[in-house]
Amino acid sequence: MAGGLKEVRNRIASVGSTRQITQAMKLVSAAKLRRAQDAVTQMRPYAEKLQEILVNVSGSLDASENPYAVEREAKKVLLVAITSNRGLCGPFNNNIIKLANQRLKELKGSEVHVLCLGKKAGDVFRRTDHFTTLTLGDTPHEIFDHLDFAHTSDVAQVIMDAFRSGEYDRVELLYNRFVNAAVQDVRCEQMLPIQQVAGDADGGGSKEVDYIFEPSREEIASNIVPNTLKIQLYKALLDSQASEHGARMTAMHKATENAGDLLRDLKLSYNKARQAAITAEILEIVGGAEALEG
Repeated sequence: MAGGLKEVRNRIASVGSTRQITQAMKLVSAAKLRRAQDAVTQMRPYAEKLQEILVNVSGSLDASENPYAVEREAKKVLLVAITSNRGLCGPFNNNIIKLANQRLKELKGSEVHVLCLGKKAGDVFRRTDHFTTLTLGDTPHEIFDHLDFAHTSDVAQVIMDAFRSGEYDRVELLYNRFVNAAVQDVRCEQMLPIQQVAGDADGGGSKEVDYIFEPSREEIASNIVPNTLKIQLYKALLDSQASEHGARMTAMHKATENAGDLLRDLKLSYNKARQAAITAEILEIVGGAEALEG
């Protein structure tokens, strides 16, 4: 019985230590989530409006002025899978990996490569023929170590150059869009070519706007279009980062609650076993005393 009690005591100590760790990780993720959430909520309206303008403007530019809107048969497709560098964040990474595998099945007739911005996706696809790092070296995941617009611009420029040179005919972004701390919306978003304004027969589609170009159409094509594409990738990375912290905070909160429940069950089991041992010892003493008296 003593051996059983010692084992339960060790388990109680182990679960207690784990509970402290998950509680600390939850608090850290909550602090990081606040900063990441502020960043993405401030960026999102600007990026979405800029994307709307880009779609309308690109429709009035020809292929020579806007090579990023050229529609080609999707023989070669690049999937940019955005995950995290660390785990312990629930289904956050698995959702993107599942979506990437689903897109690979749907694009069977095309040559598809996966650019992994995040270690977790890289660990999965590195062993496949679809894995690529383009010209970003062996550590494209390091973008999350210093996530800012400057580093994102470098990555986006490599992707844009690959599309412009014809290395890829379509580029898709796979990422988790931040909704709130408990909810992340898995997205597959076309980055290149720029999608044109979609209208319908009843006129219920997106409304085209007749823009006056200032200073010139060439200036718009050479500066605003590439910058908007870079901002689109930057927004996806910010969304993914905020979603990661939200998912980790939620996962650690649940882990802390589960550890608390397990701790209570273990303490109850320990107390029952301890009481049973004490009762057995008392019975042995009483039995020995009766034997002596007899």
